[in-house]
Amino acid sequence: MSKLRAFSIRAIPRVALACLTIVLFAFLAAAQSNNGNYVFLLASGFLCDPGDSSTCPGTAKSNQGDSYELSGAGTFDAQNKSVNAAGTYTHKSPNGSVLETGVWLAGELVKFDSYGAAPGALRRQGLAFVPAPFGPNRLMMPSGPMPTGGLAVFRIRLLPMRGPSRVAVLQVNCALGDVPRERSVDGIRLSFKDSRGEFSEVAGGRVMFLSTRPEVSVPPKTPPQASTPESVGLPTN
Repeated sequence: MSKLRAFSIRAIPRVALACLTIVLFAFLAAAQSNNGNYVFLLASGFLCDPGDSSTCPGTAKSNQGDSYELSGAGTFDAQNKSVNAAGTYTHKSPNGSVLETGVWLAGELVKFDSYGAAPGALRRQGLAFVPAPFGPNRLMMPSGPMPTGGLAVFRIRLLPMRGPSRVAVLQVNCALGDVPRERSVDGIRLSFKDSRGEFSEVAGGRVMFLSTRPEVSVPPKTPPQASTPESVGLPTN
């Protein structure tokens, strides 16, 4: 393999993830007008901490020790089951060698179980949604999205750099809100119908769902009326 080809293969996931970050903001703006929609981040964007390797990527391991690492972003509607999401993935052997890398696309939302809103989640991470210029630990986003916990199950298609595509079921868990005890950790699980089997051991990755709510309109203030002698009880001439 030439050096140029090797560089291209390594660069594709990085370029794809950078594009996803840009697309995420478009998703946020588009989802803002649809009640009941959700935006989600899977081990990407502001969820990643350079000093903490457990935040990104999202990792699921099998009983044999090999793993799938995923990152991505998208939107979905919990009522009509529509979804627009994509990301990158890497399949690694038990000793950490890369077996396969590529892109994943979500084709169906199987179900979404909400754990409820967690308004303070972003502030705990030093982030805030504010309509103000960029500043320390501030992220410019449209007003309205609310951090929400839940478990989303997607049917996805994996598109490897080489070889045929495959269909898998991806579980994405965000441990915010009223979290069930058995789902108390952020992470992913992946399952295949073929011999690849189950990747059910959560081994890292931070997840967040953002519920997009319609903006509350504030009624216009009634202008104060000018005071007259009658209004204040004074005698008139």
